[in-house]
Amino acid sequence: MAVARAHLVPLDWLNFFLADIRGGLGPYVGVFLLTQAGWNQATIGAVLTVSGLIGITLHTPIGALIDATHFKRGLIIAGTGALAMCALAIAWAPTRLVVLGADIVMAVAGAIFAPTVAAITLGIISTQALAGRLGRNTAFDRAGNIFIAVLAGWVGWVFSQRAVFYLVPLFAVLTSLAVLSIPAHSIDHERARGLRDSNNKTDHEQPVSWRVFLERRSLVVLAAANAVFHFANAPMLPLLSQKLALAHPGVETALTSACIITAQLISIPTALIVGWKANDWGHKFLLLVGFAALPIRGVLYTISDNAVWLVSVQILDGVAAGTLDVLIPLVLADIMRGTGRYNVSRGVVSTVQGVAGSMSNVVAGLLVIGLGYSRSFLILSIVAVVACLLLMTMPETSRDLPLDQQAKAR
Repeated sequence: MAVARAHLVPLDWLNFFLADIRGGLGPYVGVFLLTQAGWNQATIGAVLTVSGLIGITLHTPIGALIDATHFKRGLIIAGTGALAMCALAIAWAPTRLVVLGADIVMAVAGAIFAPTVAAITLGIISTQALAGRLGRNTAFDRAGNIFIAVLAGWVGWVFSQRAVFYLVPLFAVLTSLAVLSIPAHSIDHERARGLRDSNNKTDHEQPVSWRVFLERRSLVVLAAANAVFHFANAPMLPLLSQKLALAHPGVETALTSACIITAQLISIPTALIVGWKANDWGHKFLLLVGFAALPIRGVLYTISDNAVWLVSVQILDGVAAGTLDVLIPLVLADIMRGTGRYNVSRGVVSTVQGVAGSMSNVVAGLLVIGLGYSRSFLILSIVAVVACLLLMTMPETSRDLPLDQQAKAR
C-alpha cells in the first residue's frame, strides 16, 4: 500500500492530462473541417466512419500488446506523441489524405490510453484498493474533460479554431511527464495482465489459452450485456441534441453543451462513490444500477420538451457513465484474475461495444424518421432493459464480499 500511495498523484495527473489530450482534438476536427477547410458533411462523416471502424478492429490486438509489453509507459508516450503530430498535420494541411491518415492514427492511439492506464493501475495498486483507485482515475479523467472543454472553447473564441490544435502538443508533453513520474520498476507486469494478484498468488505460470474468452461465462455475459447497453446508449445524446435543436432553435449549441457538462459533473462524484463502496455493496449490484439508469433516462426524455427538464435528465447519463467507467475494468479484473489475459479481455469487450454503438446510430436514425423521437426513445429504453436482464444472469464477481452475500448475488 505504501507503494500505491506514492503513485496516487502521478496517476491523478496522468488521467487528467490524457483526458485533455483526447478532448483537445477529437470533438473539434469535424467543426474545423466544415467551417475552416471547406469540407462537406458527407466527406467528414465518411472519413470519421472509416477511421472509427479501423480503430474498433484493433482494440483486441492492442490489448494483447499491452498484456505482453513491459513498456507500458512508452506506449502512452508514443500515443500522445502520435496525437500531437496528427493535430499539427490537420491544422497545417487539412487535405483528405492527411486527415484520413491522421484520423486512423488517432483511432489507434485512442484504443491504447484507457486500457494501458488501467493495466498500470492494476500493476501498482493492491487488489483490495483497486476499486477505489479506479474510481479516482475516472474522476480525474472526467475533470480533465471538463477543463479541456472550457479551455478549448476559450482558445477557439479568443484566437482561432486552428489554435485549439496547438493545445495537443502541450498536453502531450504534460502527459509524458506524468507517466514518467511513475517509476518503471514499480509496475508489476504480471499483475498488470491479471496473471497474479497483489498477494503474489497465481493459478498459472503462463497466460491461459485463448479459449478462456468462450469458457468464462461471466465474460461472455458481460460482453453481451455491455454491447446491448451501448447499442441503446450511443444514439441517446445525438437524438436528444436534435430534439433540443428542433424545440429550442437558436440556443441548440448551448443546450447540447449543458447536456454534456451536466453528465460530466455528475460522473465525478458517482465514480468516487462507486469506487469507495464497490467492495462493500458488490460489483454486480452497482453495475446493475449503472445499467438501469439508461432505460429510465430514455423514458424521461419523452415526458416533456422543456429544456431544463431534458438537461436535468442528463444526471442519469452521468450516473451511468461514472458507474460503468469504474466497474467494467474492475469486473474484468475479477473475471480474468489468474489468466494473464486481462487487457485482451478489455479489447474484446471494447470491440463488441464499438460495433454495437456504430450500428445503433443508423438504426436510431431510421426509427426517428419512421416513428418520431418519443417512440424512438421508448424503443431504445426497451433495448436497455434487455441489457439489464442479461446482466442479471452474470454471477457476482467480487471476492471481497462475504461468501453468503456472494451466494445471494448469484
